[in-house]
Amino acid sequence: MKNKPLIVAITGAESTGKSTLAEALSKHYSVPFVPEFARAYILELHRHYTFEDIEFIARKQVEQYTQLLSGNYPVIILDTWLLITKVWFEVVYNHIPGWLEENIGKLNIDLFLVCDIDLPWEADDVRENGGENRNKLQQKYLDEIQKYNFTYRLIQGNGTHRTQSAIEIIDNRLLKNQQI
Repeated sequence: MKNKPLIVAITGAESTGKSTLAEALSKHYSVPFVPEFARAYILELHRHYTFEDIEFIARKQVEQYTQLLSGNYPVIILDTWLLITKVWFEVVYNHIPGWLEENIGKLNIDLFLVCDIDLPWEADDVRENGGENRNKLQQKYLDEIQKYNFTYRLIQGNGTHRTQSAIEIIDNRLLKNQQI
């Protein structure tokens, strides 16, 4: 009988080390992870993204999530998740596709690891929200997680300290799940 994996979503504002942490956790647990699809997709557009592009990204996030569930992994690591995409819709378009909210509620995330904004923001071709916008978005993500009553932990520090903190949190959650 297949055990239910612990599904961990890495989230937080731009330039907080989400992808680095997701990759490190994937290596530590020897499991695949769902990389941030939005970044690669937006870089390949060679034009400004549209509402339809963001909706395509959200649907791809759901597809990737579903594909990993078919495997037999103790942990599934998601580099970002639908909550960030929902906030993206709200901030840029002031409109959210109806199906998105429904999927956020029904697609189970066991634990959100929220990367704190204690790392410096670094500009690149995709990032749009440094400075005060970064702080506001970080709070919006936390508000959304709390709105849905998801379990989360804030991950602080840099490098190996950040990774080790995340591993301890996941290990404790895995141990707790085995005792149930």
